[in-house]
Amino acid sequence: MPFENLEQLREALPVYAKDTKLNLGSVVGTLGQQLTEQQHWGTVLAVAAAVRSGTTTPALAAEARRRLTEEAVDAALGAASVMAMNNIYYRAKHFLHGSYDDVRAGLRMQFIAAPGVAKADFELWCLAVSAITGCESCVASHEVVVREAGLTREAVNDALRIAAVVHAAAATLDAAELV
Repeated sequence: MPFENLEQLREALPVYAKDTKLNLGSVVGTLGQQLTEQQHWGTVLAVAAAVRSGTTTPALAAEARRRLTEEAVDAALGAASVMAMNNIYYRAKHFLHGSYDDVRAGLRMQFIAAPGVAKADFELWCLAVSAITGCESCVASHEVVVREAGLTREAVNDALRIAAVVHAAAATLDAAELV
């Protein structure tokens, strides 16, 4: 069953997921000192879209939409969309240990050039989504860009923590519906 907000998600988590419940409140529900509100909630929205959970994505998207401009919502969803393609492609090339490094991707990625928000924010969301899908090449590439843009290691760590907690909540609640 889809939930309407973060508090409903937290309350729905079973007793064995107490840590996820606590982290959902402290990592996702509380704006830390390292990320701006847009960076924080854009990360939440991008990774919520990436986990594609019928239980958690609607609630987290609703929470994020209350705090983001339409441009930021589009950019966060754009990060999830572009990374859904790029993470598969570049992870597969990485698995092939350089044997396809000379082959052009030939994939359209124009949204990356003009996402409608600060480049550092968009790249941070791409990094967090790449962590969800496990693309080492993309995580490393986007980390370099956000660090060069001035984001701290702690800010990157906060985005990774958001990705981890959103993923854990989605996995837990989706599994609870199945068993």
